[in-house]
Amino acid sequence: MAETSREGTGTIEALSLVPKAEAKQSMKDFKSDQEVRWCPGCGDYAILAAVQGFMPELGLAKENIVFVSGIGCSSRFPYYMNTYGMHSIHGRAPAIATGLATSRRDLSVWVVTGDGDALSIGGNHLIHALRRNVNLKILLFNNRIYGLTKGQYSPTSEVGKITKSTPMGSLDAPFNPVSLAIGAEASFVARTVDSDRKHLTEVLRQAAAHPGTALVEIYQNCNIFNDGAFEALKDKQQAEEAVIRLEHGKPIRFGSDLGKGVVRDPVTGDLKVVSVTAENEAQVLVHDAYAPSATTAFALSRLADPDTLHRTPIGIFRSVDRPVYDAQMSDQLDIAIEQNGKGDLAALLTGGDTWTVVG
Repeated sequence: MAETSREGTGTIEALSLVPKAEAKQSMKDFKSDQEVRWCPGCGDYAILAAVQGFMPELGLAKENIVFVSGIGCSSRFPYYMNTYGMHSIHGRAPAIATGLATSRRDLSVWVVTGDGDALSIGGNHLIHALRRNVNLKILLFNNRIYGLTKGQYSPTSEVGKITKSTPMGSLDAPFNPVSLAIGAEASFVARTVDSDRKHLTEVLRQAAAHPGTALVEIYQNCNIFNDGAFEALKDKQQAEEAVIRLEHGKPIRFGSDLGKGVVRDPVTGDLKVVSVTAENEAQVLVHDAYAPSATTAFALSRLADPDTLHRTPIGIFRSVDRPVYDAQMSDQLDIAIEQNGKGDLAALLTGGDTWTVVG
């Protein structure tokens, strides 16, 4: 993993404290002995294979990698990784992982969650982990449905979605996870697709190398309760016109022969898609994932049509350096011990700010 050389920002040793593996590893080393129990054809299988295949690249000891999940189909993930793991409680995986990452900086901590788990009951835990910039890697599986509880609409389901819990169509405006993460000041935000192994692996690679919280939204097919939700992004002919691949330093173009591009409207300042001509080619935006301002990254996250998914960007939206929470906390503790010595818990509990209740 990459290491930072900056000092005084709270990123010191954010990535270098996790011990390296003593021997070379393979995908097989990260497969547990548990039977994988998802519905046949579920997109989770592809994500699991990609993660297991990618883990050896980290070069970390399995004993120093932890997967924490909440509740949902995706949350069975820790059972299938031959690492440490915890199948925790609904929506609380980021909170539990925060405690683990801040107290054990020798661990590489990963969170696996779903659109219901992370964005409904777990919404507050997610946004606070993002704003704090704890050294976590959060994989958010988004299938736009509640799969484990058999097909109710989720916080990312489109308006009008007919499900068992919305027989006349959902009235709720859906969350855009990437927009939400950028709005919460996340330092690394990306989107990928379960069936694009190469792209998924590259996004995971960059997320793992990032010091701080990295959120990766993964569009994942639920072939039982929401089959084909992302077909426009997977079918080769449709995807050519629907998917915008974000690559740092390259013009944001897509479509057949890259005939479409993203430009900024000179009047409103909004982003829009145009047919590229010799006259407007110079106006096509060049993607800057490392831009200090989140303005353009947020605008890119709003391009996709929530119903048809046309003009959906995938890739790294934002990757910026921010102080890492657990490194800063460790620095504060070191200073406190140096100045005051180790704390006395008993003295704290029986200190002056106590009172006796007589009844």
